[in-house]
Amino acid sequence: MTALTRRQRFSFPELPEWFESFPARFAMPTVGDLYTVRIEDYIENDRYVMRAELPGISAEDIDVVLSEGVLTVKAERTEREVEKNRSEIRYGSMSRSVTLPPSANEDDVKADYADGMLTVSVGLGGEKAEAKHIEVKHGA
Repeated sequence: MTALTRRQRFSFPELPEWFESFPARFAMPTVGDLYTVRIEDYIENDRYVMRAELPGISAEDIDVVLSEGVLTVKAERTEREVEKNRSEIRYGSMSRSVTLPPSANEDDVKADYADGMLTVSVGLGGEKAEAKHIEVKHGA
C-alpha cells in the first residue's frame, strides 16, 4: 500500500508570524493616541478601590488626579533606545478615568504602586445620596 503525502505551501510566508503576535496587537485598546489602562474596581472595607495594571512604568511617570468625582490615572512608558529584533511592548501615554460613587470622600484618598499594579482607594462617607422627589409645577 502506498502512503500519500501532501505538501503544505504557504502563499503568504509571513502569516504564521502574524498569528504568533496576534494577541499582543490587540492586548490594550486605544483611544485616540492614548492607550487605555486596564483596571478593576470594587468596594472593600468602606473604601472604593481601583487597581490599574501599569507594568514596566516607574512611579515618577504615574499621575493620579481626582476632580469633581472623577478619578483619572495617567502614565507614560518611554521606549528604550536600543536596536530591537522584535518589540511587542506598547510605548507612549496611557490614561483611564472612572466616576467615583456618590458617597466618595475626596479628602480621603490613598495610592500605592508595587509590582506593576497601582492601587488607589477612596474612603466612602457612608452617607449615600437618597432619592429626592422634585415637585413638578404646571405653568399657568
